[in-house]
Amino acid sequence: MEDMKVDEKEALACCGSTQFAKQMALASPFPSLDLAVSAATDIWFNKVDVNGWLEAFAAHPQIGESPSPSSHPTSAQWSKGEQSTALATATDLCLQELSDWNARYRQKFGHVFLICAAGRRATEILAELMNRYWNRPIVELEIAAKEQMKITELRLRKLFSAKAEAVSTGSQYSKVVVSKAEEERVSIIGQHLTASLEDFPGKAPQVQARSRPPITTHVLDVSRGSPAAGVEVRLEMWKGVEPCPLFGEMDRGGWVLQGCSTTDRDGRSGQLISMVDAVSPGVYRISFNTGKYCPVGFFPYVSIVFEIKESQKLEHFHVPLLLSPFSFTTYRGS
Repeated sequence: MEDMKVDEKEALACCGSTQFAKQMALASPFPSLDLAVSAATDIWFNKVDVNGWLEAFAAHPQIGESPSPSSHPTSAQWSKGEQSTALATATDLCLQELSDWNARYRQKFGHVFLICAAGRRATEILAELMNRYWNRPIVELEIAAKEQMKITELRLRKLFSAKAEAVSTGSQYSKVVVSKAEEERVSIIGQHLTASLEDFPGKAPQVQARSRPPITTHVLDVSRGSPAAGVEVRLEMWKGVEPCPLFGEMDRGGWVLQGCSTTDRDGRSGQLISMVDAVSPGVYRISFNTGKYCPVGFFPYVSIVFEIKESQKLEHFHVPLLLSPFSFTTYRGS
């Protein structure tokens, strides 16, 4: 088996920290991709200081913007690919909101908002940005560092795949050449990596066990006997001063957007919450813009509030809505 060599320039394309790039080049060559990822994780969390982290963060373009002309060419190319889903799903309004919130985030934390954007919709990224804005700086620094490690692992996989294509057919590394389906899987790997702060620092993220988001919904139009397509859906989490919203009292702006989408022709919404193994316990609100879907109906919108307990954080929560112009029914599915 031929070891795979990674030089400083290649490592810098994977992670924009010169400290990281030098350490990876010194640790090279690597017998396998897994060992390269393991070495990269150890270097990033245990050998690169905060200045190195900030240098790596600065190498990334702001979500929704193109890389600067001075960016590493390979890194710039990968950044465009990683943001392709977000850009393809972004409206002009969403791009403006991303720009505004990015500016607020940078002013508060002093660095660009960092997230592994591969495979993520613009609305999902915006929700995560708005949610993380309220973190304490030390907490947010750790989260950003973990997101950088997800990106680094993703790019190491791309680098090894590209190198594998250059070796002879008889080499064992030719098996690393991925099919189109596998490339798509790699492109969304960032969604399936654990980002638990309890594991920080020094532990490699683990692949998520879930195959679908922990909270989903499905809207059926019982008056037509068909799925309700085109219904706008929003998922929010309570983060107000009180432990939970109180019946009969004003919300006072305690709801924080987690994600929004529109039901497809099968009546199912897109991804409303990040792909995580354990959903954060708390009070959630899912809202449906029924008035826009059925202007002559009785309900301008429908909101359902539910609570996920600590003991339920590993479960899947499905909240289907049975809708007609003058009534609705909901229940928790499996």
